[in-house]
Order: sequence, then C-alpha cells, then structure tokens
Amino acid sequence: MSATTTVRPSIPKREPRLWGYLAEYNTPGDVLHAAEKVRDAGFKRWDCMTPFPVHGLDNAMGMKKTILPWLVLCAGIFGFCFACFMQWYVNSPHTQSAALYVLSGYPLIISGKPYWSLPPNIPVMFELTVLLSALTTFFGVWGLNRLPRYHHPVFNVARFRRVTDDKFFILIEAADSKFDPRQSRALLEATHPAAIEEVKD
Repeated sequence: MSATTTVRPSIPKREPRLWGYLAEYNTPGDVLHAAEKVRDAGFKRWDCMTPFPVHGLDNAMGMKKTILPWLVLCAGIFGFCFACFMQWYVNSPHTQSAALYVLSGYPLIISGKPYWSLPPNIPVMFELTVLLSALTTFFGVWGLNRLPRYHHPVFNVARFRRVTDDKFFILIEAADSKFDPRQSRALLEATHPAAIEEVKD
C-alpha cells in the first residue's frame, strides 16, 4: 500500500515595499535643523524620534496644537449638562408616568424639600464632569496618536535601537503625498545625516 502525498503549490513571497526613509543624526542640533528643512519641504507624514525631549523640536516640525483640550472641555460640559438633566428627570413629578415603566420619574417627598434644587445635586454634577473629562483625555490620547500599535516598520531597522540611547532620527513615510524616492532621499542627504536607511514594511 503506497502512501500518497499532496503537493501544495508554493505561495510566491511578496517583496517588501518601501515604507519610508530613516535618517540618523548624532546631535540634537542636527535633528533640529533637519526637521526645519523637512517641514519647509511641505511633508505631512513624518516624525522625529529622540532619546530625550529636544527643546524647540515641536516648532521645528511645525506641529499644530492638539485638539485634545477642546475634546475634554466638550466632554466635561456634556457630563455637567447630562447630570443636571438626569437628576431633574428622575426627581421631577412631571416625568412620572406608569406608561414609561423604568423610564418614569420617581419623585421623593422628603420633609417638604423641593424636588430639584442645586445644592444636593452638585456632587453628581461634579463627578460626571470629571469622569467624562478623564475618560476623554485617556482615550483621546490613544485615538489621536493612532494607538495601540504593537509593531512599526521602523523596528526592523537595526540602527534604530539606539534611539533610546544616544541617536536622533527623522522618518519620512512613503505614504506622504509629496514623497518621491529620489527627491526625498536627496532632501535628507542635504541635511548631512550620519546615515540613511530604507524602511521596508
């Protein structure tokens, strides 16, 4: 009895495509001046990676102010207004209805106190304002930074490991509308980097 083997057709390997260019610099001043040239060239999808914060790098990159504070403000205002409405709705005799079942208001008569007044409702207003502001801050940072991302193509470059030690890098993505392999590399070469490497995906 002979055993039969099934030969599966081999799947051709896809050639890794160019994801961008990575330029290495030795000093903070070098990466600062290089960032200004990349910014002036009109690139939008690029970034600087440094082992520690470099003063003035945000301005050199032309970074705009984040919209996160406005998102947090809107979330806080919404939390405050929602707390006011929720407490009024629950305690108001005008919203009491058997037809609404669980959505019915449930006013409580306690020692002739008003159904709704500001002082006893302040804690809930405060808590919802802070809660929604904090959650918007936490998830907003993740969303605006496109996180979580467990792997990045630049991690495939061996020299990039020194970014946490003593080297400074600029990465220009090929997805940028102004990216051209020759012109983009020439631009980085004009900034006099220590090295330039292709980043493959």
